Amino acid sequence: MYLPGTALPSPPNTPYFLPHYANSQRTIFRALWESPEEEGNWGYGAGFARPIPPYLSIHHGNSQRAIFRTFVQTIPYGKISGVETTQAKIPPPPGLIASLTAGFDVVSKNILLISLPVLLDVFLWIGPHLSLKKYFQPAMEYFMANASAVALEDMPDPAFVEQVWIDFFGRFNLFSLLRTIPVGVTSLMSGKLPQTNPLGNPPLIEVDSFLTIAGWIAIIILAGWLIGGVYFHWVSSVTLKVEDRRPFLQALGHTVLLSAMWIILLVLIGFPLLLMISFITLISPFLAQAALLILALFSAWIILPFFFSPHGIFAYRQNALTAILNSLRMARFTLPTSSMFILMLFIISLGLDYLWRTPPEESWLALIGIAGHAFISTALLSASFVYYRDANTWLQVVFEHMKSQPKSARA
Repeated sequence: MYLPGTALPSPPNTPYFLPHYANSQRTIFRALWESPEEEGNWGYGAGFARPIPPYLSIHHGNSQRAIFRTFVQTIPYGKISGVETTQAKIPPPPGLIASLTAGFDVVSKNILLISLPVLLDVFLWIGPHLSLKKYFQPAMEYFMANASAVALEDMPDPAFVEQVWIDFFGRFNLFSLLRTIPVGVTSLMSGKLPQTNPLGNPPLIEVDSFLTIAGWIAIIILAGWLIGGVYFHWVSSVTLKVEDRRPFLQALGHTVLLSAMWIILLVLIGFPLLLMISFITLISPFLAQAALLILALFSAWIILPFFFSPHGIFAYRQNALTAILNSLRMARFTLPTSSMFILMLFIISLGLDYLWRTPPEESWLALIGIAGHAFISTALLSASFVYYRDANTWLQVVFEHMKSQPKSARA
């Protein structure tokens, strides 16, 4: 038994657990960690003159007085009274700001990543427009000819409806459907629908039959999915730097399948909701606004679990179904962080879009808006791949740690 003041014959950085001295009134446990810088600067608790280091604590009980002297600082492995304690090394969940910073760093160092969004916007701006005005013109003329006969008190002015009709179909460009979801190239002009450009009015391609319109829509949407697959593949490859990945054509196939599943889901859910809102509008415009608000919240609740489904195809070489299931699992276990991250993406993207739309469409300054939108959107896409990778890595570590714990500890 070692007495107070005697040296401990042992190498540095080794835990010592000296025998305890007990009587009816006092129990003294001594757990000391000796290191070169601490040697000669430790004491033994109550009744001894040497000072106790700041990382030692004293606990007083009620019936008995017990002095425990342990280190507050973390010790990876050790034994206290024959019980082994370990420190679980679980990394923190992915940081939102760190993911955004990494995404912007990737795009700033690989500026060519913005080329596809820039080219798409330039095409929609100064390229030919695929117009549907000629096809819908007879329906509009019939409506205007019979508007006076069926006019109701709450019905808008027919002249106003005609002007809205002319403005919409004068701007609408069927090529804007090249901006597809959930996989697609981001575009500023697909929402702005420019009617003019610095070179004048763009050439028009009129479509005057239903079958022709349906064929154009199918071709354009398919092309948008394929170009979007190239865009996502390029951004993910540069961001994640993963060499062993699914063949490119196979990834494009799963991209088309995933996008088709999204479209079917939107049609099955959106069409009945649209009919319901139209019916509510006939009853009360106020109720229609409330229904639109509820619909927006419901859409956000639906989009969140599926938001990262395209990322699994390009980041982890998953098929479409596995990517959806992995996105659902990730959203389940990281709901607060993931929802905040997606909200940040939408706020940054939509907020800056107001700035990028400021230059008039007939001015070459619109190129600044196109380039700025392409840079921000590509950086946000890159940041989403960084967050997706880090979140899945963190979940894998957490799951492995949970499996390694005994059932009593998990309970």
